[in-house]
Amino acid sequence: MKKIHARQALTENGWQANVTIGIDDAGRIAEIGTGPAPAHPAHDLILPAPLNLHSHAFQRAMAGLTETRGADPRDSFWTWRRLMYRFLDRLTPDHVQAIASLVFMEMLEAGYGAVAEFHYLHHDMGGTPYANIAEMADRITAAANAAGIGLTLLPVLYTHGGCDGRPLAGGQRRFGTDPAAFARLHEAAARLIAAAGADYALGVAPHSLRAVTPEGLTAAVGLAQGGPVHMHLAEQVAEVEEVQAHLGARPAEWLLANQPVDDHWCLIHCTQMTAPETRALAATGAVAGLCPITESSLGDGIFDATGFVAAGGRFGIGSDSNIHISLFHELATLEYSQRLRDRSRAALANPAQSTGRVLFDNAAHAGAAAGGRASGRIAVGQWADLIGIATDNPWLCNRQGDTVLDSLVFTGRGQECITDVWSAGRHVVRDGRHFARDAITRDFMAVIRELGQDI
Repeated sequence: MKKIHARQALTENGWQANVTIGIDDAGRIAEIGTGPAPAHPAHDLILPAPLNLHSHAFQRAMAGLTETRGADPRDSFWTWRRLMYRFLDRLTPDHVQAIASLVFMEMLEAGYGAVAEFHYLHHDMGGTPYANIAEMADRITAAANAAGIGLTLLPVLYTHGGCDGRPLAGGQRRFGTDPAAFARLHEAAARLIAAAGADYALGVAPHSLRAVTPEGLTAAVGLAQGGPVHMHLAEQVAEVEEVQAHLGARPAEWLLANQPVDDHWCLIHCTQMTAPETRALAATGAVAGLCPITESSLGDGIFDATGFVAAGGRFGIGSDSNIHISLFHELATLEYSQRLRDRSRAALANPAQSTGRVLFDNAAHAGAAAGGRASGRIAVGQWADLIGIATDNPWLCNRQGDTVLDSLVFTGRGQECITDVWSAGRHVVRDGRHFARDAITRDFMAVIRELGQDI
């Protein structure tokens, strides 16, 4: 058994001093002790490492390539999406594996212990299936293995280009499966996950109400068999209007009336919901999957986090387009969005917990639930997904308790304080550096040189 010693740790029982965490050979926390520690503990602070609940890994290679305005008088999510489709229509399986490896490495260095990959790039260019129907899922799994990150793979059902059933076009064809083909792909992905790490999991991701039929949605949910179900919901005004016109109700309203949404579900973005919809979603126990940096980048809108939390809702954090992978910046961006909207401060704090504590606890606890992963808490039996933090610096100033979380999130330098990260006991980051950074970065840069900078 390997042991980690820290001056303080955020455990399931709250803040504790002089903590020793024992990790068994399987990568789970086997014991937690307090009391006399070595004269020089290896770590100032240990935190549970959250799961990144929403990622499209391949989009990392687009970072910085969509910030010019074309002929459209108003750039928007929809113009960005057209560029994304053009970009992905150039990617090979080798490209995707190299890009995903870099993304997963950057997530680990940012303090994430695992990722839920919302995986919809299934086919070859033009939409022709690969000889191995799960070729791209295989590449994502291989990248996760290479980086050492925990993985919840979420194969995506994507059937048509809108609620009117229009066929997929251009780059979209690489996503397309009908429910029968999706069932075969999901079965192949299940074999991949079963042969991979013991801490790996499988879920399903019907893409959105625009991209699947009601019947296809029900079929996809059935494949989950109690595992995670993730879905984009109410991200854009035009999406809400389209769903309302074709299904007779707004997206959140229709979904809650027609599917058994519960605590196995994670609904992504939810930036265009009414107050009654927000309260209704909170009551289901589903996780709101928020990606504040990407939502800011794409102009999605602002999720009503204060209303959702007040109604008992829980939220987790994802990096979505991966243009800037930073756990602590995601949390700060979420809080600042609430402050800007309401002209307030400490928007998500409560009388018992500071803002940073509320943000971090939700990211850790709800993120783990969304990924179907026994993590997010420093507790016996949980996967040892952990972050080691140095506090003896000008940003954290050897602070303790909730104040150190506030400093990690709001000084803007929290990531620089990360020294170590473990994923299911795998010690993947030491002294702030991923063990395979050089090789992974070299392969990624070779892909970028091949792809160029024009979309």
